[in-house]
Amino acid sequence: MPRPVISTVLAVLAATAATVALAACGDSSDGEARATAPTATATAARSAADPDPAVPTATLTRFDGARAMSLLRYQVSFGQRPAGSTALRKLAPQLARRLPRGRLVPVPGHPGLQNVVGRIPGRRPAIVIGAHYDTEAQPPGFVGANDGAAGTAGVIEVARAMRKLSRPKDARELRFVLFDGEEEPLGQSDADFYEVALRGSKAYARANARSTRAMILLDYVAGIGQRIPREGSSDEGLWRRLRVAARRAGVLDVFPKGTGATLFDDHTPFLNEGIPAIDLIDFTYEHRDTVQDTPDKTSEQALDAVGETVVELLRGLDASGY
Repeated sequence: MPRPVISTVLAVLAATAATVALAACGDSSDGEARATAPTATATAARSAADPDPAVPTATLTRFDGARAMSLLRYQVSFGQRPAGSTALRKLAPQLARRLPRGRLVPVPGHPGLQNVVGRIPGRRPAIVIGAHYDTEAQPPGFVGANDGAAGTAGVIEVARAMRKLSRPKDARELRFVLFDGEEEPLGQSDADFYEVALRGSKAYARANARSTRAMILLDYVAGIGQRIPREGSSDEGLWRRLRVAARRAGVLDVFPKGTGATLFDDHTPFLNEGIPAIDLIDFTYEHRDTVQDTPDKTSEQALDAVGETVVELLRGLDASGY
């Protein structure tokens, strides 16, 4: 899982990480209330049997939420999947074949680790859509339904949706990257998180900084009833575009105004390279870092809301020539 930033300077990590308190603050200065309930229109569109009534139903249908949830469950069926494990090595090629032009790319300096990379060709520099596909090594039995599997499933289904859409001739290349080694190795302290974790994303950002225009990270994107405010370090301009896309998809309630915790996550190495990046994460997810992070704590409707928003964001970036 990502870790809270304990300094305003990202390059400096203090040993006092355990004392950090997380906070989120609302901002309704433009008259838009922070939404906590679905709109009347979305409510009317749902059946009485809807398992996640707090999340509005998307009004767009480009992203396949059912396929994404099936892929989430498929990943979890491999059990605990820490970086370098046999389970993750078996899963990686299955994910690669689901991405356009998917391939496995070794992570330099970390034998046994490999990013899964796909792409839709286009103009460079490219837009990266990413997630991590490894899980925590502790506690035993942790399967990361929302912390790992959800974001991975979301990225793969966004790629599938974008392949089917007609795009402008000068549209940017899209790269879909599933990072290995996001979690810290077994026995390492949270205080050293940025130094020892984020191994796949740090390597990728270093190697591809000049050819990357922006980065969109999916993490913790399928929690029941989720709300995803802007993560504290996420690029404000790109986040505004995301909320415009969410409005068009009918799920703006999922992305309320306000700013949540500032985190070290797989978007951080991109920010440190000067690349606009955003982190889609509900860090209030109550089952994070526990063996209760299982598929029954996730929601197809929540994952679909994020997926439709990201697809609409990419369409908006295409249309604007971003």
